Amino acid sequence: MPELDLIDRKIVAALMQDATLPIAQIADRVGLSQTPCWKRIQKLEAAGVLTRRVALADPAKLGFGLSVFVGIEAVDHGAEWRDSFLRAIAGLPEVMEAFRMAGEMDYLLRVAVADMAAFDDFYRRLTEAVPLKNVTSHFAMERLHYTTAYPVNTRDR
Repeated sequence: MPELDLIDRKIVAALMQDATLPIAQIADRVGLSQTPCWKRIQKLEAAGVLTRRVALADPAKLGFGLSVFVGIEAVDHGAEWRDSFLRAIAGLPEVMEAFRMAGEMDYLLRVAVADMAAFDDFYRRLTEAVPLKNVTSHFAMERLHYTTAYPVNTRDR
């Protein structure tokens, strides 16, 4: 897909803020009629710019009051270890995000659990699933800012 134009960026920004907006409201916000707006949304989805439409929930109200950032140092950097690690984290539903990193740690996981006992259970299952060189956990005390919306430019052409 070519670079997104201003209208595409406005559509994406509107959907990142509220994916339940009716097409008529999105079209009005971006200066299109409904049919061309809907066609652009379909193209953005087909191109993989828009990947999913989801509801966001408050983790504490769902019983996930503890966020933990887990740094992992791999014992091995080969494909076999990496594949087993990916399978292991795919089987751990507490892993909300996983990143391969550059620097001191090889992987960074964002984990959501109810409390310290639940994290201890998660930690045991993780360390039993795949050999790890080092695991460092950082416990979030308070979430100060959170968004899932990227700051796309909706002003400049």
